Amino acid sequence: MAVSIDTVYQRVLAIANKEQRGYITPQEFNLFANQAQMRIFENYFYELDKFLRIPGNDSAYSDRINILEEKIAFFEKYNIDMTTVNSATMTLPTDVYRLGTVFYNDSTKSIRVESVTPKEVELMQQTALYKATQLRPVYARRSATTLQFYPSSATPAYSTTTVNCNYVAQPTTAYWGYNITLGQATYNQATTTDFQLHPSEETSLVFDILELAGIMMEDANLVNIANVEEAAKTQQELT
Repeated sequence: MAVSIDTVYQRVLAIANKEQRGYITPQEFNLFANQAQMRIFENYFYELDKFLRIPGNDSAYSDRINILEEKIAFFEKYNIDMTTVNSATMTLPTDVYRLGTVFYNDSTKSIRVESVTPKEVELMQQTALYKATQLRPVYARRSATTLQFYPSSATPAYSTTTVNCNYVAQPTTAYWGYNITLGQATYNQATTTDFQLHPSEETSLVFDILELAGIMMEDANLVNIANVEEAAKTQQELT
């Protein structure tokens, strides 16, 4: 399931042309498209946190938490191998957006590895009672892409075959593929990458892109059109 980027582009052009706001080039559209996709994607997590504080309902199809979890589910990955940097440092998969659970497999069972801060690691290493063990391993995030495991050695060793993780992946970069024919951009499906978002986000994508285009063009009216339409959609969802 995905949202057709060509459909979104044609809707954006139709609204911009109707309002006589100028032409949005494919290069501009592709830039705005990915900004809009990430804005919507990141908002899932803020909305989920907000609605988790509010009692839900018994409907399987209209509960807001269920809806958001369904949208996030497109990006969830499970039991993905990590890459060894050295004996105790592992590299995360390149598309990690939010890291979930990390596991170490000691060949007999899969052990959940606890996340701790670097400061907590130092304290644990100095206290025999709380020191990490192979049966109770921990990791500290050392950079955006690497995790350091404790204890520093294990049997079997930390490796691609013994360490994996669950996570939410970042959306793939959307791209409206095109060829230039007689000075005009024509759609090329072969080089196109659609939006990875839930199909229900098509309208939000259209108006988010229009808003970004309006800001670029310094056109307050186009921004206002986008805001009014998006506000109406949001109000409909909440009623």
